[in-house]
Amino acid sequence: MSRKRRSKRLRDLIQSVIFFIATFGVITSLIIYLWVYTEIDETLLAIEIQNSTASELSNELQELKSEIESLSRPDVIAKRAMADLNMVFTEPETLLISVNKNLMKNL
Repeated sequence: MSRKRRSKRLRDLIQSVIFFIATFGVITSLIIYLWVYTEIDETLLAIEIQNSTASELSNELQELKSEIESLSRPDVIAKRAMADLNMVFTEPETLLISVNKNLMKNL
């Protein structure tokens, strides 16, 4: 059996098509690689920003809790009431209650 030889023109055309497809594939692969790399880089940057924001908010929360604890102490409340609101402390009243001893025995 004899095989029919391909002509030089057909071989050149096939090689050109293969080269074009390979070049197109490589360029497409590079574009996809750069796109994925950029997306990953942007995502990592966004995560770092969110982590730093969360850290700052946590720090702020701790500072506010500390300030609330210091302001809720009775001596601080009394000092602010006297200084800012011009409040005065009154002397405590003493109440005297008399109890009938006969009633106590019945209980």
